[in-house]
Amino acid sequence: MSTEYTPMSDTGADAGAGTEKTPAGGSRPDGSELIRLEKVTKRFGNHTVLDNLDFSVDAGRHVTLIGPSGSGKTTILRLLMTLLKPDEGTVTVDGDRLYPAPEKQVREVRKKIGMVFQQFNLFPNMTVLRNITEAPVTVLGMSKDAAEERARELLEMVGLTEHVDKHPAQLSGGQQQRVAIARALAMRPQVLLLDEVTSALDPELVAGVLDVLRDIARSTDITMLCVTHEMNFARDISDRVLMFDSGRIIEAGAPEKIFSEPEHDRTREFLSAVL
Repeated sequence: MSTEYTPMSDTGADAGAGTEKTPAGGSRPDGSELIRLEKVTKRFGNHTVLDNLDFSVDAGRHVTLIGPSGSGKTTILRLLMTLLKPDEGTVTVDGDRLYPAPEKQVREVRKKIGMVFQQFNLFPNMTVLRNITEAPVTVLGMSKDAAEERARELLEMVGLTEHVDKHPAQLSGGQQQRVAIARALAMRPQVLLLDEVTSALDPELVAGVLDVLRDIARSTDITMLCVTHEMNFARDISDRVLMFDSGRIIEAGAPEKIFSEPEHDRTREFLSAVL
């Protein structure tokens, strides 16, 4: 069995090099470090979910976390979203400490991060348009007109311009998830976190959502950190893939290497089960 691998940088991936991309949220130039976790440990009771974890993600890169359920992948996203706090270690985003840090600083750093969840978490009493404009207006202080202009641009991007005045209950699951993607992008985050965004969808709706995310990955400079069991999607959009097991990264590399020539026995076992 190969030795455990713990990466500290995902530099070197050149997918999309030379392609003009639309700025997504004031990101740093490609290649500079945007996210860093150092010696991060997270426990739930006696169970260690993340075990002294070190890794970083560079600006503009698309990194996918794969591995069995319970291996710590979603916990990383929830730490970055400030839904959980690490028991040990530090988390830094765009050069600013997220943990440990004063609450005011945590709130400011948190604005740089958007997340799309498994469940869509849309406000049922609000129209599609207001679901997307509410946070930019109330959190960022954007004018209502500017927020609505941005929302309509995003709805065009995700193919939902004709549904602007509908409520979530009037939309299919796939359409609701596309609204959730637009809502996350409306905050102009530097980082977009994707947590199994198709797992709650009927199979026939999955392709449409993944196509939207592929377009975003190819046409914007946003940094993506993705947890998914859709291995073909991971192969398509990723600059780097990290294989998790028991709260640690056991293998990392370009998608072609991880999916075609994995070195670690556990990676081969996992991929043979899900592919």
